[in-house]
Amino acid sequence: MNTIWIVLPILCLLMFDLGLTLRFEDFGKVFKHPWPIAVALLGQLILLPLIALGLAWAFELTPVFFIGLILIACCPGGSSSNVFSRLAGGDVALSVILTALSSIITLFTIPVIMSWATRMIGESVGITLPVGNLIKQNLLLMLLPVLLGIGIHYIWPKAAAGTDKVLSKLAFPLLMVLITVFYIQHHETILKNIGQLGLCVTVLILVAITCSSVLSRLVRNSAQQRRTVVIEVGMQNAAQAIAIASSPFIFHNEVMAIPAILYSLMMNIVLLIYVFAIRKK
Repeated sequence: MNTIWIVLPILCLLMFDLGLTLRFEDFGKVFKHPWPIAVALLGQLILLPLIALGLAWAFELTPVFFIGLILIACCPGGSSSNVFSRLAGGDVALSVILTALSSIITLFTIPVIMSWATRMIGESVGITLPVGNLIKQNLLLMLLPVLLGIGIHYIWPKAAAGTDKVLSKLAFPLLMVLITVFYIQHHETILKNIGQLGLCVTVLILVAITCSSVLSRLVRNSAQQRRTVVIEVGMQNAAQAIAIASSPFIFHNEVMAIPAILYSLMMNIVLLIYVFAIRKK
């Protein structure tokens, strides 16, 4: 069973649900709260890929895992970040707008970064990136569902709210189903590399959230904003990374998606511990 036929509808549903919670007026918050948004986007779009690059070199990852690690680092906007922000007593409205902004901005940043990474480390082992196909798939699976969700939010607000209640509860279980299917199919490769790759992914998460917390303190974000920034930087869109890696129109390489699978597991563990520590404090 090809996992691409599982991940594509999941990704569409997650992005559609994001659109259901958005209004065009929400983007005005960029000007009202520039520093929290600037710090989060800096962490998501620049800091995390750079840290991933350094760790991929340090851990001497194979080219497939190297590109896979860069790929998950380039896919911010995890679907569960709003829930984690709420549990941590963070700024949920800020979380929603950050998820939306990062999802839109990465339509342009992912092709640039991944094209560079593929040329640098992948072409020598036969890994190529059809940039046009990547852009088309992202527009179809990410931008279009978000716009559709926003449209339904305006036309049928009550229906949008009801649908969001259902989809928001399905996000995590669907992702776990995807991870389970993927693990069953690739358990030998995952178990063989879980030591090195699992440690690399965990260090990436810990360094990223630590740096984002320090930056948030430097610009004097409130405690609520700081918690949301930490969660947004740590939470990545594993479904998007898996869709790009396994898509027959792009990389067509399910092994490349293993870093995203491990990242998804570890980010939930690390951020659940983070939320627990905050709530206990």
